[in-house]
Amino acid sequence: MKIYLRIILIVLTGIFLLSCGETDLPEADLIIKNGQVATVDSLNTTTEAVAVKNGLILAVGSNNEILKYRGDSTKIIDAKGNFVIPGFIDSHAHFLGLGKSKLILDLMSVNNYDEVVAIVAQAAENALPGEWIVGRGWHQEKWDPVPKNNVNGYPYHDQLSDASPLNPVYLTHASGHALLANAKAMELAGVTSETQNPRGGNIVKDAQGKLTGVFEENAEDLILKVYQDYRNTLTEEQILQEKIHAYELAAEECLSNGITSFHDAGSSFEEIDLLKSLIDDDKIPVRLNVMIYADNNELKEKAKDYRIVGYGNNRLTVRSVKKYIDGALGSRGAWLLSPYDDDTTNYGLNVTPLKELKETSEICLENNLQMNTHAIGDRGNREILKIYESAYAKNDNKDLRWRIEHAQHLSNNDIKKFGELGVIAAMQGIHCTSDAVFVSRRLGGYRAKEGAYVWRKLIDAGTIICNGTDAPVENVSPIASFYASVTRMLSDGTTFYAEQKMTREEALRSYTINGAYASFEENIKGSLTPGKLADIVILSNNLLTCEDPEILGTQVVYTIVGGEVVFESEM
Repeated sequence: MKIYLRIILIVLTGIFLLSCGETDLPEADLIIKNGQVATVDSLNTTTEAVAVKNGLILAVGSNNEILKYRGDSTKIIDAKGNFVIPGFIDSHAHFLGLGKSKLILDLMSVNNYDEVVAIVAQAAENALPGEWIVGRGWHQEKWDPVPKNNVNGYPYHDQLSDASPLNPVYLTHASGHALLANAKAMELAGVTSETQNPRGGNIVKDAQGKLTGVFEENAEDLILKVYQDYRNTLTEEQILQEKIHAYELAAEECLSNGITSFHDAGSSFEEIDLLKSLIDDDKIPVRLNVMIYADNNELKEKAKDYRIVGYGNNRLTVRSVKKYIDGALGSRGAWLLSPYDDDTTNYGLNVTPLKELKETSEICLENNLQMNTHAIGDRGNREILKIYESAYAKNDNKDLRWRIEHAQHLSNNDIKKFGELGVIAAMQGIHCTSDAVFVSRRLGGYRAKEGAYVWRKLIDAGTIICNGTDAPVENVSPIASFYASVTRMLSDGTTFYAEQKMTREEALRSYTINGAYASFEENIKGSLTPGKLADIVILSNNLLTCEDPEILGTQVVYTIVGGEVVFESEM
């Protein structure tokens, strides 16, 4: 409520003072001049300058108009013709995961399995006895060459086990929906060729029943449990300081990429408590919209006490719940209506029972919380849309803004449901071009064309799309995701179903005002409108007018949160 009173006060004050004459205009704390300013407001205004006071947008307009707000203590930023827009809102990523990814082996850029093995071998040389070696980011579909011996493209663990015979190893797939373990890790977990698949999971074996070392979806827990046992030998203080450091690293990554608001796709109640304390200590400069990740029993007990809106001067909002209905396409865990083209007995996995998800929907309705569900396959999306539709029918408030996270592969018959119900598609442009190398193999050409990353179809059906990166699955770069959204161009120069591209304006809105709308914050952020939070990014290229290849070369010049410069490029 306080922020709304501030907005009303500053707007009314500005109107009153304007009527009294230019000499009585309020003095701005900050003025950005000589910019190409895209306000992303309802009129899509473009102008030259922005004035900021008390952490809010005071005015936008021409240089002459805005410089009238200059006073003796006003800080002036000369944008030098650069592009000025609202701060980027990453609408789906993992804040703690992003930070932790900076503390483990980075496998995002490896070219093949041999490189993975070499990186692990080097880490093993420096590891203490019994210490776990952890990494993330490999993707078998992007390797050249493909491992000579493989199962569905996955390597066998043998080379990895030889590289680290004494230290347990687990390496998370880029998607986060599979992992590769070595022999030592499987020995500690008690996993053998006789171990049966858990519900919603798959232990990948070859035709003779030999373990590959790959664990998909809920089967990952077999390895993660013993890793957690190892983690439990650390002191509480060691674990706490590691988390705090990871959060600080995540914030740095966001600000250097122009991200001022971040939708965290799943944190525990304990992690939310820690974030609150860090915000109290002014250690988290990024605005966080956190989705609660907990089982239904915990939600029933605690949800009503954890609905938080605008905490710490709008640094923390908690008003949504994260769930999963299926897995990822790359690991063949996405739940499909028809089997995989390259694995014709496999329909993917339903990782959370539908009965449990229906119960979650009831908990969300009772506690006025959004339900945000990970759904990638067309069957997964269809089933969660049914659950949402049933919940909407029971509720008088139709402005629930429930979300489907990813919504990557849809049946034509279900696309219109998003717009009809008002379900938000929280999608990641970068996933399209990153995954395109294997999408047609998994789905076949017809299904890929019909329903893979169909942004144009969704927008034309009246759907709000908010954009993001899903970091650390992908790099936390809005620029790369924006480029993918408007070009759908792959690294080899081909285009993945170009008819589904977003326009430049649509992509910019998906990364600003739509992200604000998706968190019920469109009245305080997402556009450079007087009275809104002064969250601003200045970029080296105009994303609305520059040539396609120039987009990827765009640099973040300034990131501003609440009128304060929190990142400045050295360029």
